[in-house]
Amino acid sequence: MNSTEKKYKWRREDYQENTKGLLMVHTGDGKGKTTCALGLMMRAVGRGLKCCMIQFMKSRNDRYGEHASAEKLGIEVHTMGDGFTWDTKNPEQDRATARATWSLCIEKMRSGDYDMLIFDELVYVLSYNMLPVEEVLSELRAVRAAQPALHIVVTGRDAPPELIQAADLVTEMRDIKHPFNTGIRAQQGIEF
Repeated sequence: MNSTEKKYKWRREDYQENTKGLLMVHTGDGKGKTTCALGLMMRAVGRGLKCCMIQFMKSRNDRYGEHASAEKLGIEVHTMGDGFTWDTKNPEQDRATARATWSLCIEKMRSGDYDMLIFDELVYVLSYNMLPVEEVLSELRAVRAAQPALHIVVTGRDAPPELIQAADLVTEMRDIKHPFNTGIRAQQGIEF
């Protein structure tokens, strides 16, 4: 038993036996989808759960605040994207990157090593038709049937209805007021 398990009198086997894994979707046009997922992950890690985050769109060449925090907490984060753009110049490359990132998601899901997986920006990939929704849902269903205690969180705008229907928890972030609209640029520690 490790120190976290001792502190919380926690054993992974007991946790898995008594847990109903959830498929959670954070969507909408407001800020906070990734931030909310990171908060869930921080709570889960604090309880000794093994977590991993895979980011679809954020550039693998950039370093964000969540990367530094994750390293300190021993959380695995894979940033796989080419950099987010609303107006892609290379749709073939975007689809190839989405496919490679989804392959990593499948590997992590099937491994049985995790209690929570976060697929940050997967919803964008689905809404931009970079991956077929039914293919992703089919894999999610299969993994959830095999690992009923696994929590999966997906984020991004414009969640397709099929994903919303399949989810156990859906939260929509709504843009009411944002500093960007008044000319305030993205700020370190807030957006990245």
